[in-house]
Amino acid sequence: MVLPPVRGSFENDEDRFSIIQCFWDRPKGRSPNGRDPSPMMRGAKAFRMVATVLVSIFLLVAIWEGYKWMGGATNGTWPATSLELPASTDDLTMPHAADIAGELFEEIRDGRDRLPLSVFLIKKAWFTLQEAAIGFALGLTIGIGLAVLMLRWRVAERGLLPWINVSQTVPLIALAPIIVTWGRQQNLPDLLSISLIATYLTFFPVAVSALRGLQSPDDAHVELMRSYAAPWRTELVKLRLPAARAYLFPALKIAATLSVVGAIVGEISIGTKTGLGRAILNYAQRYAVFPERLYASVIGAAVLGLAVFGLVSLAERLVVTRSQGAVEEVVR
Repeated sequence: MVLPPVRGSFENDEDRFSIIQCFWDRPKGRSPNGRDPSPMMRGAKAFRMVATVLVSIFLLVAIWEGYKWMGGATNGTWPATSLELPASTDDLTMPHAADIAGELFEEIRDGRDRLPLSVFLIKKAWFTLQEAAIGFALGLTIGIGLAVLMLRWRVAERGLLPWINVSQTVPLIALAPIIVTWGRQQNLPDLLSISLIATYLTFFPVAVSALRGLQSPDDAHVELMRSYAAPWRTELVKLRLPAARAYLFPALKIAATLSVVGAIVGEISIGTKTGLGRAILNYAQRYAVFPERLYASVIGAAVLGLAVFGLVSLAERLVVTRSQGAVEEVVR
């Protein structure tokens, strides 16, 4: 690999190290002196994204309703055969999409208040989001910390990495009650206990991907840093962390959605009185009466997962935009 050409002279070691960082920060397929997309191009891209989401929703509803119609028309069998469909299509098992959407506007009781189901689910989702955010932050900190530790000392990598992999083979449904019981013995708030469950799911992809990213720089670039007697911290900050970005952000997107899963499982396990997990559990127990409400709660959890995924994607774009400006400043 060839480092980008730079005009001017190096005044100190920081200038030299910035050039190496510049190489890793430069987006692929774009010249450091390239122009940013025009507002029209950005608007067209945003329109395509919105259109893709709407078309995807339309297709899902069409498949759902088409399957339901086919089951009713053929008495629960595949057309022209006697083979039964894998899932029943009655209104209890598969409510109409319009009924699920309509239920979001039906008023329900929340303590002494009455409010639409959609508002009720938003309130529950906000509580779950707080738990997921704490778990995500803890998982990010622990994951990157473990990755740096394993990068710095090979013996730590050999000793820790197998156990990090083994940790994900323990069923979460079995681990959650243990964490809850331990948390209550230590007088921890239930919110923190649930966040620890989310942390358990999030630290793994961060640790593994961060380690892979930190180890990704070419030997030539590492040797160049060391030829300037760069301290290990400078090598980490100027070379390895920028190189790890391409590995880290995909892992953060996965970890963000897993934090929501962990928070919901924790709410169900701990028996908390709020959160989406509690709403899903309550409506699962009343499924025979209000099947639409259970589906609405599950859709709410899916929307929350997509929202946190989108937040991480937005953060990635902000980091990329900022690094583009830094690259242009360095090579100017």
